[in-house]
Amino acid sequence: MLERCLSSAAPLVEEIIIVDTGSVDRTKEIALDFGAAVYDFEWIDDFAAARNFAFSKATKEYIMWLDADDILRTEDAQRLQELKQSLKPHYNTVTMPYHLGLDASGKPTTILRRNRLVKRSCNFKWVGAVHEYLEVYGPVNHSDVCITHSKHKSYTDRNLRIYRARQAKGETFSPRDLYYFANELRDHRVYEEACEFYNRFLDTGLGWMEDNIQACLKLADCYQQLNDSSMVFHSLCRTFLYDRPRGESCYRLGEYFLQRNQIDQAIYWFNLAILLPVPKDSMGLRNEAMTTWMPHLQLAVCYARKQQYSLGNLHNERALEYLPDHPSMLHNRRYFQSLLATGAAEEQAEDCSSPKAAETGNPLE
Repeated sequence: MLERCLSSAAPLVEEIIIVDTGSVDRTKEIALDFGAAVYDFEWIDDFAAARNFAFSKATKEYIMWLDADDILRTEDAQRLQELKQSLKPHYNTVTMPYHLGLDASGKPTTILRRNRLVKRSCNFKWVGAVHEYLEVYGPVNHSDVCITHSKHKSYTDRNLRIYRARQAKGETFSPRDLYYFANELRDHRVYEEACEFYNRFLDTGLGWMEDNIQACLKLADCYQQLNDSSMVFHSLCRTFLYDRPRGESCYRLGEYFLQRNQIDQAIYWFNLAILLPVPKDSMGLRNEAMTTWMPHLQLAVCYARKQQYSLGNLHNERALEYLPDHPSMLHNRRYFQSLLATGAAEEQAEDCSSPKAAETGNPLE
């Protein structure tokens, strides 16, 4: 992956620094082929320490960081080139959207913003042995340069082992540690313990708002796996304690009611998932699918169950605007159009072309 990463970034930068923490493959050889300065750093189960060492070797005015499985797509390389020419010197840091997941068509599904380009003279430091973050201050530029994460690594329990070792030593975990430890437990299907640590994190009252909301959503996932529907509902509603309702929470509540065949309630929450605005320049994790095509697809399902086929077709078509080749939606199109062509759908009193109707959506599969 390193070659792919450096191929996308090398034409845009003045120096490349690679810190090797113990590779046994061609990492160094590939890095040297790109003219990188390569440094060895003994791995001590501390990501922040390794990143801070890398930053200490930088010599230019600004530092930009990438992981080996990150790339700059062609359009983003052009945006970065333009940013380099236009960036005002008073900015200490530049955030960039981080595309963590892509759909089959290459559109981002999961996005967050990260401080990606920083002024070297500020001497910013990385914090956290695992799931580290860059501690910054001062004027921020929220850019439209996107970094795409394209991970193809095999399964690893490295992060969980680091947390377990710290736990065994009796270390006191910070609120952030509690949250990310819970994430690792959830990812490894240790659901009961994950619930314990998510609740411990939330009970501190010291978490970042965005992490609080994500912790509630992930708690709902864990309780779903534990077949505790009451706590699923409680966890989803708990997100409303931290900020105005978010589309992702509303979508999940729509799923909750759809699974119970409470169709009118499901329709209400799916509509909200579409209508609620996305917080501007939010640094938190966003699931684009849950506020775009997925609620439309689910609304198609809801209206089909209510035998309101015109509305079902409308929302399925809205979903297809996002993913024109989606097989389930194409199946739904044939299903609805067959019913509508044979007159099986009764005319609805509601005008389906009205702005209100056009803003909603649903799914059959």
